[in-house]
Formats: sequence, structure tokens, C-alpha cells
Amino acid sequence: MLTSYTKEFSYNLKLASPVILGMLGHTTVAFIDNIMVGQLGTAELAAVSLGNSFMFIAMSLGIGFSTAITPLIAEADGENNFEKGKSSFKHGLFLCTLFGIALVAMVFIAKPLMYYMKQPTEVVDLAMPYLNLVAVSLFPLIVFQAFKQFSDGLSLTKYPMYATIIANLFNVVLNYMFIFGKWGAPEWGIVGAAIGTLVSRVVMVLFLWYVLYRKKKSKPFVTHIKFFKLSKAMLKKVFDLGFPSALQMFFEVAIFTAAIWLSGTLGKNPQAANQIALNLSSMTFMVAMGFGVVAMIRVGNQKGLQRFGELRRIAFSIFLLSTLMAVVFAIVFWVFHQSLPDLYLNYDNPLELLDNTEVATTAATLLLVAAVFQISDTIQVVALGALRGMQDVKIPTIVTFIAYWVVGFPIMYYLGLFTEYGSMGIWIGLLAGLTVSGVLLFLRFHFLSKKLALTNATRE
Repeated sequence: MLTSYTKEFSYNLKLASPVILGMLGHTTVAFIDNIMVGQLGTAELAAVSLGNSFMFIAMSLGIGFSTAITPLIAEADGENNFEKGKSSFKHGLFLCTLFGIALVAMVFIAKPLMYYMKQPTEVVDLAMPYLNLVAVSLFPLIVFQAFKQFSDGLSLTKYPMYATIIANLFNVVLNYMFIFGKWGAPEWGIVGAAIGTLVSRVVMVLFLWYVLYRKKKSKPFVTHIKFFKLSKAMLKKVFDLGFPSALQMFFEVAIFTAAIWLSGTLGKNPQAANQIALNLSSMTFMVAMGFGVVAMIRVGNQKGLQRFGELRRIAFSIFLLSTLMAVVFAIVFWVFHQSLPDLYLNYDNPLELLDNTEVATTAATLLLVAAVFQISDTIQVVALGALRGMQDVKIPTIVTFIAYWVVGFPIMYYLGLFTEYGSMGIWIGLLAGLTVSGVLLFLRFHFLSKKLALTNATRE
């Protein structure tokens, strides 16, 4: 019985590894920014955290929306239907382009809200110029996501990984130049980090398009696109899948963003500690998201083939493998919770020593909570991927809203602001929301896929 699941591990890892590395590439941009900016001081680190909190919300909507492309492409690929696949990609790319423009405008309109959020004034003043450039980088990022989701849907998962590796190399070099004023470049501090992010994202989308253009399987899809010859029915289909998916990711990312804002009301040191713990846990979350994409691809393929028994077996193999990985990450966080925050902090500056010590101590306690929610976070994102592969998005949207905003947020708000738990109370609320989401989404997939498998078996 167990071997029927474990025999899928090799192929699941083959598909997941490039996706995970590609997604870690996105997080690595933030990781590199945080480490380099952290050398400037805790106020600068908190400013990047605050600026990125606005970006996380906008990115969640754009990335979530783009995920509609993957199951449609995977289903068409399973059916070997080129016309259906190209139409899905074209309409998805069109909507992602519009969405990217709208999100850039949304961030610029929302920027002044930072002054009304009870955040430290010095942090807001530093965050403003950083946010200007990073907001513009949203557009190439969302366009890249459309190409990435298309590539994933064709099971060409390694090409987006190559693009993110190239982009990260650009980001590291440009950060070093413009944050610290090296090699004759001006010393712009955190604005230099924003320049690195913007340029690297433009390079990322151009490189991915070029690679897909060069490959026989993908070239017909990404060339001769009649961008404005559109079908209302297909636009509706992509939107009906994409918008609920965007809301799902928004509800989750928004509660983590709320954790950033609530931490900011406690002071710049709790906010900096929250940023460290969030950045580290985001890196392990990218691994879970990689398996979620694999679930979306493989479930979408089986849906196209109408093989619902195989769909369940494959999905459960992904649940098993990803959960084992989550246990490993939980152990790492638990064992190294005191030493990991030191990666972000500079103890050589005596003026910052007291602040850095407080940040490290707080971050260490948050990593203990992060260790606990590794499993529930993994289960919920893989379940979402499997449900998207089945093109079931409406009920999961309701589930994520209830889990994060009816259960999680009230807990984090009360424990964080009105008890002695402080920062840890905020993260206990995150743990509650992720756990409820994981349980309910897994049950939704189990019952829905079982129903489809039984119905299909009866017909046969």
C-alpha cells in the first residue's frame, strides 16, 4: 500500500526540484536584500520589511491570479490539445498584463497609508523611496509569472528556475554596487536594493521568454500571439479560476502582512525580528509551494485524462513526501532557532549591539512557533494546489478566509497587543490560522476527489 505512494516520489521530486529552486529564487532576492540591508542597521531592515509588506499583498494577488494558467495548460497537455492550451496561455497572459499594471497603480495609491499605520516615523521615511522602485518591479514580475505558470503547466519546470538563478546573480551584483557604493557606483542604501530588484525582474522575464522561444515544445505557444484577438468565454474561464486563486493567496499573505504591521506597533526591534523569522519561514514555504505546483500539474494532467483514481493516488503521494520534508524543516528550526537570526545581524557595531541582541532573542522565539506550523502550512498549500488542479477554487477561497481572518487574525491581534506574549502571540495566531486551513482544505480535497473517483468508476 505504502509503495503505491512512495514509487511516485522520484518523479514528484524531479518535477518539484526546479519549481522549488525557482521559488526559492524569488525569496532569495528578499533574503539577499535583508542580509545586505541588515548591515546598515535595524531601522533600515525594518524599512525594507514595511515596504515589502505592501509588495507582498500586491504580489499575492498577481501570483495567485497567474496560477489559473497552470491547471488549464496541464489539462490541455493531458488531452494533447494544442489550440486549447495556446488559447489558455494567451488569455492568461493578457489578463496578467492588465493585472500587473493595476497592481503597480494600487501600490502607488496606497503608499501614503504607511504614515497612518502607527509605524515608527524613521522607518516610514526610509521605506518610501525603496517602495517606489520595487512597486514598478511588480509589472515584470507578474508577466514573468504568466510565463512561469505556462511553463509549469507543460511540465517544463526547470526553465523558470534558470531564469530566477540568472536574476539572482544580477540582484547580488547590483545590490553590492548600489547599497554600499562599490565599483564606482553611488552609495544609495536601501534604494540600491530596490534597483537590484527591479533590474533582476526585468532580466528574469526576458530570459524566460527567450528560453521558451528556443524550445520545440513551447515555441509555438509563445510566438505569433494575437494578443488582442480574444474570446469572452476563455477570458471568463481564466478569470473565474484566477480571481478566487488570487483571493486565496491574498488572504494568506495578508495575515502575514498584518503580522508585520502589528509587530511595527510594538516597535522597530520587534518588527525587525518578525522580518527575520518571516524571511526564514518563507524560504521553507517555497519548498511547500513547489510541491503545491506539482500537485496542480499532476492533478490537472489526470483530470484531463479523466483518471480520478490515479489522481487521488498521485496527490496523496505528494502530500506524504511534502509532509516528510516539513518535518525536517521543523527540526532544523527547532535545533537552530538561536543561531539562525545571527545571519541577519551585525554585532560589530557597538551602537547597534543592544538592539541587535533584542532582535535576535525575539526572532529565536518566533522560529520555535514557525517550527510547529511547518506541517500545517505544507498541507494547506499542497491541498490548494491539488484543488486548483481539479479547478475547484470557490469553496477553498471561503475556507482560507475563515481560517485566516475569522480564526487566525483575532487570536494574533489579542495575544500580540493585549497580553505579555507580544510578538510570539502574533505568531501563535498565524499558527492557528494555518492549522485550520490545512485541516479543512485537506478534507475538501479528500471528499471531492473520492466523490469524483466513485462517480467515474460507476460510469465505467
